[in-house]
Amino acid sequence: MIQLRFLSGPDIDSLGIGPAEVINAVQGAVDAHGRGLTVFEPRTHLVPDNGGAGHFNVLRGHVGTLGEHGLSGVKVVGDFVDNYQYGLPSELALITVYDPTTGVPLAIMDATWITEARTGAMTAVGAKFLARPDSRILGHVGARGTAFSNVTMLDSLFPLDEIRVTSRRPESREAFAAQLRAATDTPVRAVDTAAEAFEGADILVEASRLQEPQPLLRTAAVKPGAFVVPYGTISAVELDLLDVMDKVVVDDWSESRSGRFGALRAHVDTGRLSEKTLHAQIGEIVTGRKPGREHPDERILYWHRGLSILDVAVAHLILTRAEAADTGTLLRYR
Repeated sequence: MIQLRFLSGPDIDSLGIGPAEVINAVQGAVDAHGRGLTVFEPRTHLVPDNGGAGHFNVLRGHVGTLGEHGLSGVKVVGDFVDNYQYGLPSELALITVYDPTTGVPLAIMDATWITEARTGAMTAVGAKFLARPDSRILGHVGARGTAFSNVTMLDSLFPLDEIRVTSRRPESREAFAAQLRAATDTPVRAVDTAAEAFEGADILVEASRLQEPQPLLRTAAVKPGAFVVPYGTISAVELDLLDVMDKVVVDDWSESRSGRFGALRAHVDTGRLSEKTLHAQIGEIVTGRKPGREHPDERILYWHRGLSILDVAVAHLILTRAEAADTGTLLRYR
């Protein structure tokens, strides 16, 4: 008999996994990627005939450094911007993980929190190597699920004096600011526009939920020494943004070139971002093969699209903890 473990959202919540553990797991996956110990293919998109309501991303990956033989996984995550109207997260996800030596499925788990937490952790890992250590002001556009992990994980790493947040809907940004105030002692201010959020900021994160391209992150807002993270599905930046950057770093160049979505899709398609203009993949920096921030006044942009290996790494963390606590439901597979 073969059994697999099902882990619901509440099961995962009960494990009490903290931000530092997720950051460590994600950095471990990035390090493995930098050393050539991961396998994955660029995500694919399933776009149903649903009038533009949303689409699905399918991510597949393997991390060879997890456990005795590594761990393989497949995640399907929906991207439905208007789900707030139904009281649902915009990104609902499910992941299955497998023994790579036999193909035996090991677990099925809610990956909604995984998607949020690994995204915030990837922003944080990039910031550890690319942002100024004395960064004081964080400007964040977007209040979707990944936003909370973005802000709180960055707040855990830097001596922030102020966090500014905004989003399209006033009720959304006010609720997000209140959620953050309950989680941090750093002053949090909800502002009306992206321009207000980004003005004079040391760390600028653009995580908007646009349906059509719109330049929310203006090139002129990026001051010397700034660390910029644009990763909305639809572009919210100007085409000349890369012209002022001293370094551009991505999570994986093959992933950056794939698909029809992404914050810098137009920059890749027009050749403004290419293998020649790219400074590094983040794994090359984490492993020490290429430098991260070298000068306080460098403007550095970091574009991460969400690698499947991060989902696998956090799923491994969850599964290991769940097995030790005997959490979840064992299901007969065959």
